This record gives sequence, structure tokens and C-alpha cells, in this order.
Amino acid sequence: MGARLFTAVLPPEPVVADLGRHLEPRREAGIEYWRWTRPEGWHLTTAFMASVSDTALDLLVENLAGAMARSSPFDVGVAGALCFPNPARARVLAMSVEEGHEQLAALATSCRGAATRAGASPDGSRFRGHLTLARARRPFDATKWFHVVDSFPGWTWRVTEVALVQSHMADPGNRYEVLERFPLGA
Repeated sequence: MGARLFTAVLPPEPVVADLGRHLEPRREAGIEYWRWTRPEGWHLTTAFMASVSDTALDLLVENLAGAMARSSPFDVGVAGALCFPNPARARVLAMSVEEGHEQLAALATSCRGAATRAGASPDGSRFRGHLTLARARRPFDATKWFHVVDSFPGWTWRVTEVALVQSHMADPGNRYEVLERFPLGA
């Protein structure tokens, strides 16, 4: 089995720290419902690849470098809550990408194209930019949690690079390792 990889935009440390301060006092209250994601792992996924061979990985790195060099930096902003599939039967609690969604979607298309050309078989689900905060232990009515996250302020930052990240499956939660960083417009 190959490496479990994804490409992503990583929020800068000040955004992670500030969002973490807003979320921290609420984590304990939701422990029976949610498995909270680690702040150091927060990201905006642009492409997910479940199993990438070493051969495909080399080509993927080359393809991503070229594709990201042809992309331009832009501002992205997360604000507002999302629940997948919906608040009444939530499995995921996230923040929505409200600013720069079109540019992020274009970046996702470029990342998925680079992966496809490398033979890395990216996930083909419809793209919806978001930052995952928690995953439900089982589907439940998370309307209250939706409103809590929806009350958070928004955060905006300049996207200047995309990271290629390996996901190491572990208990509890995944551990992420940044393998490469690709500057936009370089």
C-alpha cells in the first residue's frame, strides 16, 4: 500500500493560535460527541490521495511544482460554520471558506490535475473549501455546535504556497508530516 497524501493550504501560526483560543474552552464540553482535530494539523485540503506509490510520488512532486508556479497568491478567509452532511445529522464540524473560495477551488483543480497526471488517483468528490475542527463519534444533531462555531470571528490570510502532506494513521487521530512546500507563482 502506498502513502496516504493530501495537498493543502496551511493557515499561519497566528490564525491557528487565535482560532485555538476560541475553540479551547469548548473542547471539553463536546468530548462525548466530537473527536477534535489537533490545531497543528488544521488545513484546507485541495486534493486527497488515498494511496500513492513511490513512483507516482516523484512525478506528483514534479507536477505540483509546475502547477503551483503557474498559480498566483491570493487571500483566503475562513468564517462561519459548516456541518457535513448537515447540522441535523452532523459527522463533521468545520469552518467555511468564505473569501477566496473560487481561487481555492481553482487551486484544488490544479492540484487534482497534477495528481491525476502523476497516476496518484485523487479523490473526485465535489470541492467545498473548509477547515475541519472535529469529527463526530456518530451522526447527531449538532445545531448547537453549528451556532457556536458560526459565532466565531473570521480569519483571513495570504496563500503563498501549497503543502504536500503525508497522513500517518494513528490512534488517537492522524499525524501529519509536510513532505514538500510549493510556492505559488515562483
